[in-house]
Amino acid sequence: MEPQPPWAACIGRFQLFHDAQLALVRQALELAPRCAVLVGSAFQARSPRNPFTYRERVETIRLALSDDERRRVDFLAIRDTFDQKRWVAQVQAAMAKLTGSDRTRVVLVGHRKDPTGEYLHDFPGWPLHDIGSRGEIHGKALRAALFSGDSLDASLAAIAGQVPASTLAFIRSWAQLPFLAKLREEWAELAQEHDKWACAPYPPVFVTVDAVVRIADQVLLIRRGRAPGKGLLAMPGGFIEQRETAYQSAVRELQEETGFELFPQEMEHALKAVRVFDHPDRSQRGRVITHAFHFDFGQRMLPEIAGSDDAAEARWVPIAELPSLEEQFHDDHFHILDAFLSIT
Repeated sequence: MEPQPPWAACIGRFQLFHDAQLALVRQALELAPRCAVLVGSAFQARSPRNPFTYRERVETIRLALSDDERRRVDFLAIRDTFDQKRWVAQVQAAMAKLTGSDRTRVVLVGHRKDPTGEYLHDFPGWPLHDIGSRGEIHGKALRAALFSGDSLDASLAAIAGQVPASTLAFIRSWAQLPFLAKLREEWAELAQEHDKWACAPYPPVFVTVDAVVRIADQVLLIRRGRAPGKGLLAMPGGFIEQRETAYQSAVRELQEETGFELFPQEMEHALKAVRVFDHPDRSQRGRVITHAFHFDFGQRMLPEIAGSDDAAEARWVPIAELPSLEEQFHDDHFHILDAFLSIT
């Protein structure tokens, strides 16, 4: 009989913390004396998909535990990367730092209920303990109830049988802050957009473009003027039009949203790389595949720019400042910039 492992690990986004996730943490505490709760999407901007910050999620989990359980649980913030190998390495490195060694025995506790649980098999050195189904509780449905109820009381009543009482109390207090109304508004706009495609014979797949424009040590960003992500930082970009190539769409969107326009030969010469970003969860709109074009114009004067069309603002931002702005970015735009500029 193998000795009890010193650590158990639970990985999740916990948006919002519900009874099945509480059962997961408590099962982990039965299997090992210490439990690490690895909280994903830790640095994402607030959105209907990510309404609670890392600290708020940690607090909801702690509130649901007893004093003894709290003393045995540690929390780790995990960044989204949308690169599975890099993400797995990040999780392993965080655990090694917490435990003091990359050889510490860890049992991974989870439940593979659908394809989103495939990551549970990406840690061959960590035996998986599958706790099985704890009922049909899904964070997406709980968030929809929170944002669609006629009132806060109605929303809390709709989720009351699926979340700990402490989570309900936390949300009631959190709702007094100026976040819920904006999230409800954005959720409603996204729901209307999804409804437009409800009668399509197949789930729609959208194709977009984004432009990563670098001059010297600066990168060109916009602040979004419309939902989803209104007010958040992003790269210039948008949907491909019917008679355009992806490259033509990227150049057009760049000009329309920022006023940035150079001779075609200059644009072509500055194009350094093109990458496709197609993670199924990268966009709140649904299945959106984007082609990102990296332009590097070297050392030259920064041209004048101005936000227009879908952009409320356009500005040059020092690349060195991007890490401090991570929680202000729309969807996966920070991670796209990181893929080209190596900022983390």
